[in-house]
Amino acid sequence: MIICAGNNEQLKGAVPVGIGLIEVAINLTKLCLEKKPQEIIFIGSAGSYGKYKIFDIVKSYSASNVEISYLQNLSYTPIKKLKIFQNVSCETNIIVNSSNFITIDKNISQKYIENGIDLENMEFYSILKVAEKFKIKAKGIFVITNYCQANAHQEFISNHQKAKQIMEKIIEKL
Repeated sequence: MIICAGNNEQLKGAVPVGIGLIEVAINLTKLCLEKKPQEIIFIGSAGSYGKYKIFDIVKSYSASNVEISYLQNLSYTPIKKLKIFQNVSCETNIIVNSSNFITIDKNISQKYIENGIDLENMEFYSILKVAEKFKIKAKGIFVITNYCQANAHQEFISNHQKAKQIMEKIIEKL
């Protein structure tokens, strides 16, 4: 099953599951119960903390849910598993961080890199969490739209249309 976020990122050939962690958890759970997919492939946009360039295509099987306040030692969590890894070898361990917020501070982006986290996408952690619960193989294929820094939103808007075209070509090949 090929899925995408939806709203302004609806893609031909992909089922939209929602924006952010909560919508995705609800909608993808419902889809898994109804359709019982063998595999989930998420196609989406992502922000780069600095390692990847605009319009790079990056595949990942790993996600984290690390909030900025956690990196700044301003919060803690009772959740024991902040990172999820599926079918990962050492050389393909690209971690995508998900929260309901977008990072706009270059110093925070650097902290994510220091913690082994490369990209930011609002949905991927929920996708892997649902897939893990249903014992379904899952991966994400991302097109970089922006760097996670002060101009992140403007870069995203400027690059999103071209990124969507790239994503739809990926779906056609699948």
